[in-house]
Amino acid sequence: MSGRFFLDTNIFIYSFDGTAPKKAYRALELISEGVTSGKGTISYQVVQEFFNFALRKAKTPMTVPDAEQYLGTILHPLLFPHSSEALFGEALHVHRSYRLSWYDSLIVAAAIEAESTILYSEDLQHGQRFGDLQVKNPFL
Repeated sequence: MSGRFFLDTNIFIYSFDGTAPKKAYRALELISEGVTSGKGTISYQVVQEFFNFALRKAKTPMTVPDAEQYLGTILHPLLFPHSSEALFGEALHVHRSYRLSWYDSLIVAAAIEAESTILYSEDLQHGQRFGDLQVKNPFL
């Protein structure tokens, strides 16, 4: 892969939830590539949404010690950009321009701010572009 890429929350959920083995395998590939290459990015929103799922909603919830370890070894190295007034302003622009939900607008804005060229997500339209950012559904 060339350039930075952004991983949406569903990538992490599939990597943790064993109900879709093919998606879990692909998700783990993307996460591993993101961490080892230093080109993967996520936002605070992704961390919050993932832990909401992993700690409360998963069939076998993650323990707090496991969550702490996952945060330090997987999520923290990917965590960029940080929340800021500029990020929220960009999200408002995306929301107004593309008529996305607020939460999808935040994901797109974070990917743009991180200068990612690819946003891996199954929640947005595959192939959709936001300037230099292109959405790719990794599970197609």
